[in-house]
Amino acid sequence: MPSKLYSAALIGIESQIIEIEVDVASGLPNLIVVGLPDAAVQEAKIRVRSAIINSGFPFPKTRVTVNLAPADLKKEGSSFDLPIALGILLATRGVDLDLPCEKSVFIGELALDGNVRRISGVLSVVMMAKQNNIKNIFLPAENIEEARVISGVNVFPISSLIQLVNHLKKKRVVMPTPYYIAKQKEDGNIDDTFSHVRGQEFAKRALTIAAAGGHNLFMTGPPGTGKTMLARSIISILPALESSEMLEVTRIYSVVKMLAEGGSLITKRPFRSPHHSASAAALIGGGISPKPGEISLSHRGVLFLDELPEFPRIVLESLRQPLEDGKVTVSRVSGTIQFPAKFMLITAANPCPCGFISDPKQECRCSPNQIINYQKRISGPLLDRMDLQVEVARVEFSELVKKPSSLQETIEIREKTRKARSIQRNRLQESGLLENSEMTQKEIIRYCHANKEAQALLKQAVEKFPLSARAYFRVLKVARTIADIEQEEKIQTQHIAEALQYRMKL
Repeated sequence: MPSKLYSAALIGIESQIIEIEVDVASGLPNLIVVGLPDAAVQEAKIRVRSAIINSGFPFPKTRVTVNLAPADLKKEGSSFDLPIALGILLATRGVDLDLPCEKSVFIGELALDGNVRRISGVLSVVMMAKQNNIKNIFLPAENIEEARVISGVNVFPISSLIQLVNHLKKKRVVMPTPYYIAKQKEDGNIDDTFSHVRGQEFAKRALTIAAAGGHNLFMTGPPGTGKTMLARSIISILPALESSEMLEVTRIYSVVKMLAEGGSLITKRPFRSPHHSASAAALIGGGISPKPGEISLSHRGVLFLDELPEFPRIVLESLRQPLEDGKVTVSRVSGTIQFPAKFMLITAANPCPCGFISDPKQECRCSPNQIINYQKRISGPLLDRMDLQVEVARVEFSELVKKPSSLQETIEIREKTRKARSIQRNRLQESGLLENSEMTQKEIIRYCHANKEAQALLKQAVEKFPLSARAYFRVLKVARTIADIEQEEKIQTQHIAEALQYRMKL
């Protein structure tokens, strides 16, 4: 009689239950795996055979068929090794087990000696198990710290095939690992990079606003003025991740095998800085089997694109939709997968090829055509999606020799951004949003109330600059963030005036 038990497959960052059926029939010795397995699953035949024999169990000398259902879903990775081996033992009566399969999921890669190795995407599997009321999940012991952050599921750490069999035979029972999630210390180990920035008060103010509301920031200026240092310093003033954000970020990093060995939740906001030679697929995500790209790895954190005009135009244009939607959709013939992409985009660019067209102390060597062609590499629609646009000027000698600010300045600014985000989270709770940058027109109309003077100033700006409809609403969102930093309930004229300062043309 065929045996049946349950495992899980990853589809993007989501997980789905997979039924594993094993049938042993008369015929020449052969192990066949069906159900759209990829190369890694096909190679499981060799690993499973050796693991069973080296664990002291007999391997059937007949025809063994393994079916992975549903059959129309492609199965990838090595996580099916453990359930396939267990299914073969059950089907051949190699062990006598009373297995409550309807309440258990098995995942894990087998070594040739029967040990169970670490796999990717465990957090997604445990979250799926909880959603489907699955009580027990057996997984590699090396993944236990990642899995135990989800409550309501019995998580069993398994080190070897023989250990799993002994547990199911009740010879040596493995106890489930208790739920545990570490608490993040808000002010622990604060990076003081922000306090080391010399001068650039206007740019530092823009960084503070961007950090407080999750806004996109574009910086331009001559080489050596500190654009890169400013961008990297924003991490030191961003508030700590909330528990829900930790789960979102960790889930993505687990799928792409970027969690540290034995690691649990990611507690720090991601900061990604890909080189300008990165392809569109590397930035957005994709591939034959779609995987998250840099924008998803920056989820709830920062994506920094240095030397923005050096990126290929097609790569930059691919950012436009994710910046609006907060997610990226990757379509293939086999289906469509969505990855989260709610990130802050910070970019830095020189104003011309040599970089000195805006420098009052050094002459620009570029021709007008070179300048125009260089600036055209950044499209107007992409620039329009940047909430704050600032020019970073040359730092004067008097600022360079000043003593750096103290760590206390960084702590105070970080506390301001934390309070501002707390105000936003409470205000937007009904909408399921966390930051002002995520607001749609519905929330803008509801929460971005400006007095008559501020409205008159906005009208004048729209008519004079002119601002696009998108830029108009982004000015309102930035003004709302400035008001939150000042803990003002309504948007005042000075908030609108400051927000308008950060709209400029390259």
